[in-house]
Amino acid sequence: MNTTIAPIVSVIVPCYNHGIYLGECFDSILNQTYKNWECIVIDNGSTDNTKQVTESYVQKDKRFKYIYTQQKGVSFARNLGIKNSTGKYILPVDADDKIAPLYIEKAVEVLERKENVKLVYCNARLFGAANKDWILPEFSIKNILIENIIFCSALFRRKDYDQTTGYNEQMVEGFEDWDFWLDLLKNGGDVVKLPEIYFFYRIKKDSRNHNLDVEKQKRLRERIYQNHKELYSEILENAGFVFEFYDLQNKYNVLNNSRDLEVGKKVLSPVRFIKSLFSR
Repeated sequence: MNTTIAPIVSVIVPCYNHGIYLGECFDSILNQTYKNWECIVIDNGSTDNTKQVTESYVQKDKRFKYIYTQQKGVSFARNLGIKNSTGKYILPVDADDKIAPLYIEKAVEVLERKENVKLVYCNARLFGAANKDWILPEFSIKNILIENIIFCSALFRRKDYDQTTGYNEQMVEGFEDWDFWLDLLKNGGDVVKLPEIYFFYRIKKDSRNHNLDVEKQKRLRERIYQNHKELYSEILENAGFVFEFYDLQNKYNVLNNSRDLEVGKKVLSPVRFIKSLFSR
């Protein structure tokens, strides 16, 4: 792609005490085949070597920019990064994750060719505490209402972001990316999943999402529902069952491995019933 006419892609990297991983993240951005990018790093109140690592990359490549802010959460950091960006397209990348060399190029090709596409994502691979392919389901608005099926590092248009309220800064415990995708897509628009593995998601035992317990999950899912109640009611005929489904799904996961299969079958019957409602 000719970088003299190619649109700028703004890569937004919020970071809180992930200096140990930043080199891998930044190198994956430097290795992109698409060259017309800027990388805006929002240091979200780090007390480690985040500043030093980032400034070393700023010295090597002026496409990197460093902004420090007091710790106010990942949503605030992403919004601040986007506010200070100049790109036509936005790509959030968390400081401990990586992207494959072709990711931006292939995603921009889709966005440039198809004006109706609002989001481009891909298949992924888990690494770190787990190592396996993460093959995500094909997109549908019904599927993403029931479960978030898009990781945080998808490409979208700045002009579409400007039509939303941005990342919800009240959702400090998690699911802010899910909440934002629903806000972005509530008035329609297509989503494209690239079939290749272009994103690498680090699994850590102490990660925020890894440590979400069942009650916190239920609370956050209820928050998602309340934030987008109109969309849920419009798309899902049985929207009120969404969180009951999640609760029963947890029981299913436990009982599916239980030795007491007869009892399990009786308890699992509501799960199958609710699941069938969503599949219609």
